[in-house]
Amino acid sequence: MAEDTWFVRSVRELRWFDRGPRGWVCNFDPKDAKFPQVGINLFVLEPGQPMAMYHWEADQEDYLVLSGEALLVVEDEEVTLRRWDLAHTPAGVPHVLVGAGSGPAAILAIGARQHQGGADWGGYPYSDVAMKHDASAERETNDAHEAYARFPARRAAEYRDGLLPD
Repeated sequence: MAEDTWFVRSVRELRWFDRGPRGWVCNFDPKDAKFPQVGINLFVLEPGQPMAMYHWEADQEDYLVLSGEALLVVEDEEVTLRRWDLAHTPAGVPHVLVGAGSGPAAILAIGARQHQGGADWGGYPYSDVAMKHDASAERETNDAHEAYARFPARRAAEYRDGLLPD
């Protein structure tokens, strides 16, 4: 299991998913297990691509912009994030990130996993502000399948050169 041993991996060797109009994501979890306490993902978003649907979770989430620019929609306000900006969203705060600027943004996402299971994990409130960026569920729900119904399923993909800056 992941918590039983340490390891080092290059993100180029980890599992990547092409999410079509929602960019690319690298899943840091080992193939056979999840990190039990913290979720870690690396997103690469082109301008206008939403990372997720506007949502809130019962655990905190944090986002570090490694390159490029992103737009944070938080509590129906828009905040521009630039390289090395960290956005912290406490439990219960609705938010989403969208690629912005003139090129791709690489964003490290880290979130606690204490309350990820069960019906009280969080939800997808409707937001006019997020919907301007195609980043809101069409109606309030806590069902991920409903919130993402208009998007194609992600597909496993190999890392491709040029996806991340050197």
